[in-house]
Amino acid sequence: MRITRNIVLSLLVICMYSCEEVVDIDLQESEPRLVVEASIIWEKGSLGNNQTIILSNTAPFFNSENPPAEGAIVIINSSTEETYLFIEIAPGVYENNNFKPELDKTYTLSINYKNQFYTATEKMISVVDLENVEQSLNGGFSGDNIELKAYYSDPLETENFYLFKFFYDDSSLQIYDDEFTNGNRTFAYFSDEDLKSGDQVSFEIQGISKRFYEYLYILSSQAGENNGGPFQTQPTTVRGNIVNTTNSENFAFGYFRLSQSDTLTYKVE
Repeated sequence: MRITRNIVLSLLVICMYSCEEVVDIDLQESEPRLVVEASIIWEKGSLGNNQTIILSNTAPFFNSENPPAEGAIVIINSSTEETYLFIEIAPGVYENNNFKPELDKTYTLSINYKNQFYTATEKMISVVDLENVEQSLNGGFSGDNIELKAYYSDPLETENFYLFKFFYDDSSLQIYDDEFTNGNRTFAYFSDEDLKSGDQVSFEIQGISKRFYEYLYILSSQAGENNGGPFQTQPTTVRGNIVNTTNSENFAFGYFRLSQSDTLTYKVE
């Protein structure tokens, strides 16, 4: 009887393994596209002369990293005819140490990569000061987590858009517009269930253009909780302000923008 039972168990195990089948998902791959990370940030109190632009190529779905875009010619020209050549210091990493940022000045990015010419134009956007941080115990779903409010005063005379970065363990970001706060003193909000006394949180505010705000808004909407999983078709292709003047169909991903920034670090009480 025991022998019979062992035979039955062995057959069951064999059947279970024989039912396993490796499924190869044949994903259609498109031609690589250029990806441009060109955020020129001028922190208040600094010269803003050290700037970096990162170029890479799109990669197949299962690749963990995007390959760098090497050998490109990267230049930024200002509206007053200054020219800044970015030198490749590492694969796909281009740097200029003599950049001279000026508020409200227009700058044009030019990239020559594999005989394709890309360009984009933006202004250097100013930003207000971060004034102070207030702490309370009203944050989180439970309503008793530490919450921090970083205050700033929005200018009355202009339409303003802001990118906030929060640095605590990891970094996170939020975008704001002044539709309902124009001309008022207002705040950016941060809370984390692990936040405790003695921790430090850094806040960064950047002035951004309306078009970049809309670009980030679409990206954040598509990256939300209801995106349908990794195999759902993306609702739309989110394109920035990078234009391929050689072949418009071979457009690049990414955005060229210039922002003044202000930072403030707060120690939790």
